[in-house]
Amino acid sequence: MGSSSDVPALRRGLAVLRLLSTRPGPMSAGMIARELELPRSTTYHLLTELADAGFVTHLPEERRYGLGVAAFELGSAYLRHDPLERLARPLLRRLVDRTGATAHLGVLHGAEALYLLREQPRQPNTLVSDVGVRLPAHLPASGRAMLAHLLPAQVRALFPGVRSFVDRTGRGPRDLPSLRRLLTSERQRGWFVEDGFVTADFASVAAPVFDHGGRPIAAISTTFRHVCPNPANACADTWPDIAAEVQRSAQELTLRIGGHE
Repeated sequence: MGSSSDVPALRRGLAVLRLLSTRPGPMSAGMIARELELPRSTTYHLLTELADAGFVTHLPEERRYGLGVAAFELGSAYLRHDPLERLARPLLRRLVDRTGATAHLGVLHGAEALYLLREQPRQPNTLVSDVGVRLPAHLPASGRAMLAHLLPAQVRALFPGVRSFVDRTGRGPRDLPSLRRLLTSERQRGWFVEDGFVTADFASVAAPVFDHGGRPIAAISTTFRHVCPNPANACADTWPDIAAEVQRSAQELTLRIGGHE
């Protein structure tokens, strides 16, 4: 059990996390020390401990520090306890009514996409993406919708090698460079697609939901039956109407939780 002498260190560590959460980008240790009026040695010690725990990410090339995946997961966990689902459910229901396809709400849990909600049309398809199911985040459109808005170092930490890239159907990115190329192109487009990456003959379109700090807290997606024999995903450009509906739902949920892109 920790002693009372641990309390000042805990408070300083929390102060570092709060400071990083308010800045648009990573900060150097010197900047953090000056902002918090801490000795440099103390600052480096705190950053090392926070990085070891996953709450801070060290960017060695830039000599800066940013929030780590554990900090993101902590914020996601707060919303997963109930408010996010309550706010999202009616939006998913309306998305189903507008598209006629199954709608999902997912969050990032480590290197996996975790499905929190699923709303289905009157004649639903049998899908693997049920509530509570986890899928490798690089495959479903909802997973990549969140990955695309993380720092490159965070994505690298989640997918450190080729073995991290699980293959379900023979489609989808199989290494970090191909994942990064896909994330970049889809982020620029504003919506994310997978065509048979998770289940053969089914496709999904997704868009990210952002929190108050502009971070990806969740993703809304819709899944529908689609047979496309082209493994290069050439059929994806035929779904802008569906993408517009998904983006509309994701943007509304972002507003409902007080977030912004």
